[in-house]
Amino acid sequence: MARKRNTETSEHQPSFRERFAALRNLPAFFRQIWQTSPSLTILNFVLRLIRSTVPTATLYVGKLIVDEVIRLANAHSTDLTHLWTLVAIEFGLAIGSDLLSRGINLSESLLGDWYAHQTSVRLMQHAATLDLAQFENATFYDKLERARQQTAGRTQLLSQTFSQVQDLLTIASLAIGLISFAPWLLLLLLVAVIPSFLGELHFNAKSYSLLYGWTPQRRELDYYRYLGASDDTAKEVKLFGLSDFLINRYRTLSEQYFHENRKLALERASWGSLLLAIGTVGYYAAYGYMIFQTVQGRVTLGDLTFLAGSFRQVRSLLEGILGRFNSISQGALYLKDLFEFFEIQPQIVSPVSPRPFPVPIREGFVFEGVGFKYPNSEKWAVRNLSFHLRAGEKLALVGENGAGKTTLVKLLGRLYDPDEGRILLDGYDLKAYNLEELRTHIGVIFQDYLRFQFSAGDNIAVGDIVERENLPALERAAEDSLADAVIAGLPLGYEQPLGRRFSGGVELSGGQWQKVALARAYLREADLLILDEPTSALDARAEYEVFQRFAELTKGKTAVLISHRFSTVRMADRILVLEGGKVLEMGTHEELLAQQGRYAELFELQAEGYR
Repeated sequence: MARKRNTETSEHQPSFRERFAALRNLPAFFRQIWQTSPSLTILNFVLRLIRSTVPTATLYVGKLIVDEVIRLANAHSTDLTHLWTLVAIEFGLAIGSDLLSRGINLSESLLGDWYAHQTSVRLMQHAATLDLAQFENATFYDKLERARQQTAGRTQLLSQTFSQVQDLLTIASLAIGLISFAPWLLLLLLVAVIPSFLGELHFNAKSYSLLYGWTPQRRELDYYRYLGASDDTAKEVKLFGLSDFLINRYRTLSEQYFHENRKLALERASWGSLLLAIGTVGYYAAYGYMIFQTVQGRVTLGDLTFLAGSFRQVRSLLEGILGRFNSISQGALYLKDLFEFFEIQPQIVSPVSPRPFPVPIREGFVFEGVGFKYPNSEKWAVRNLSFHLRAGEKLALVGENGAGKTTLVKLLGRLYDPDEGRILLDGYDLKAYNLEELRTHIGVIFQDYLRFQFSAGDNIAVGDIVERENLPALERAAEDSLADAVIAGLPLGYEQPLGRRFSGGVELSGGQWQKVALARAYLREADLLILDEPTSALDARAEYEVFQRFAELTKGKTAVLISHRFSTVRMADRILVLEGGKVLEMGTHEELLAQQGRYAELFELQAEGYR
């Protein structure tokens, strides 16, 4: 919910030491740039190296032109050959400078875009290796959000760092003339621009602090934007009249951020103007000295043009370098966020020498005293869970919401590992098997399955993505789940985009979506099939047909079924009743009714509703 930010805990303003320390991230950044495209990196650097000499050459030719004009005027000469040669050289330098700049921008743009692309791919690849528990942690999400922001924003850091090197080379060439005239002018320049630099350094640190501290709230703002303007939420928002509520939440939080950012912007503008004025005073002091020296006849008018231009450009370049240092150090701080994300490692991993998955499964799965708590929770989701899921058996899980049914399924698929006890497959701990191979042999459809905004065919293919181009396999899976009739009614069949997010998409009913989702499980042809409330959106007849088909298709296979409908549950070989994360009862439908326990009570309650 909207809340006022706790600035004491969320803000962190990096010190000067931290900002300089953050520059240690740059070598790793440039290794990535080099790996992205060595040829573009070299081309950009060479073009910048040449471009760095152009300002000095242009100013020097300008000096020669001024001196030549004065010489010709004093000598009353009409021989302009040398003068026009100098003008042509200056014109060539101007054209060359423009071409070099365009080449730099082009190579940099291509390099930056390709780096952003590759970094985004790496981020997605790394995220795919991490544990489900990490994705359910708010701190992790803040790191992920900051890392995502760096994939596109690092193009600017690339440009700034390359520009820094180019400007340093330009200053070196311009400084030669200034040092030969008056070395103390460079010292005056440094003294004049340093106050402005320190001011920018301070305010960039505060800006980073504000952005860093507001990461959770910015995610919250994104969530309100999504709720207020999404086809997934439009029905509830309209029916419950939530628009004003969501808008007010968004407005309250966004205005808090606006006021904090405005305060910082006003401070920055005020102090920045004052400190910049100091640099202007220093420039005109030096300019006045040069004019005085020219009037005294100690330097020529061409020399004055060259020196004044050099001084002005060096001042501008120094201000740019110092100011850009702030941006670079700030960008390096953000790089820390990106690199820290890549340092996060999963806890659930495959062993070094995994056992091969048993095909077929011979003994089945055994839970031995399994206990599990969700991260940051003191409550046991399941505890002292012991039972045997036999090979080829259809086991139904029954229990009220929160009894631990879905948790049990997640433990079977090693989305989590038990905190207590162990789960065995054919006598060996699940941790002994290759994680990817284990999940390949398990087909799961959760109640909250994803409605991918893909084509109908791709929506089925996500169950076994390697079969994406295998239309006969997709058609068989659709037929098995009874989704074939749904797809037959679509204008483009298996090529029909589903959902309203993209142009030309067709929305399905809840029951139709469930049949498509069930097809994913049948496509995989897994050794263990798990259906978590797979028919909650189907009517009674459709549900009966689905489970008749399910019973036929899973003959000889191990299956776990979660359902609140006892007409479905009774089709299982055995039924496991969970309560409070523990096994309460276990047996066939008839055995449990005879026990007159919890199952019989729930069965009678549901049956009463149909009488």
